[in-house]
Amino acid sequence: MQRVPLATFDPSLQKRLELLWGKPVNLYRALGNHAPLVAAWTEFAQAIRADAKTPRALRELMILRSGQVQRSEYEWAQHLRMARKAGVREAQIDALSGWRTSSEFDAREKAALGLLEGVTAGAVDDTTWDTATGHFSTEEMTELVMVSAFYSMVARVLNALRIELDDDIRDYSPPLG
Repeated sequence: MQRVPLATFDPSLQKRLELLWGKPVNLYRALGNHAPLVAAWTEFAQAIRADAKTPRALRELMILRSGQVQRSEYEWAQHLRMARKAGVREAQIDALSGWRTSSEFDAREKAALGLLEGVTAGAVDDTTWDTATGHFSTEEMTELVMVSAFYSMVARVLNALRIELDDDIRDYSPPLG
């Protein structure tokens, strides 16, 4: 059961959310219980999505893996369609939990996924960092660390508040293993 009610927004925040995302999803409506924080969260999320240098498909792979690692059903379900829309292949989605040994991922994708797992665990070792810096610029590395950290936070908030799935994402298949 969800731990906080779904809030309504003041008209200016409602307009901004609709401009960026369309109808606000349950995550935003739950965060709406603290209007200043959801406003800041919204702008940060927008920057990660719209001002990024790395390919959207790569970031969506990372977000899906974040959902798996943290067992966040909501994060997985919400980003599954975004990943598909961004061009993530079904074979990659199916193989994501075994990405290290899967031929579905190239070296660059594996470097990003390793970085994501290190950031999520709170410990990026030198080998993981050095591998990733062989594929990404300093700006891209900063971005991927921020994506990893943000979606780690997203999963933790979702899980802590037990945000319920929105009606339009209830038909997904959750390979959270």
